Amino acid sequence: MVTVSTRMLTMTVAIAGVFAAGSAPAQVQTERAIEQYSCKDVMRDPGPHREIAIAFLHGFMLGKSGESKFNIAALEKQTDAFIERCLDNPQEKAEDAMAKVKK
Repeated sequence: MVTVSTRMLTMTVAIAGVFAAGSAPAQVQTERAIEQYSCKDVMRDPGPHREIAIAFLHGFMLGKSGESKFNIAALEKQTDAFIERCLDNPQEKAEDAMAKVKK
C-alpha cells in the first residue's frame, strides 16, 4: 500500500502544482464538472487512471476544506473506504462518496 500512497501523494502534489501554476491552453479542451463524475466512472477507469482520479478527489477535498496538511495513513484508509463505498453505490457522485469517507 505504500506504493499506492506514494503515487497518490505524488499525483496530488503534481495536480496541485498544475492548478497553482495556471493551465496552459490546450488544442482540444473539453470541460467537465467534478459533480458529473459518479463512483461508477471512477471505478471503471483502468488502474493508473483510477489512482489519479482518487488522488485528485483527495486533493480537491483538501483544497475545499482550506487545509494544507494531510496524513498519509488516513488517506490510505479513506481510499480503501472510498473504493468499497463506490463498489456498493456505483451511482453515487464520486465527490459525495469521498466527502462521506472523510468524515
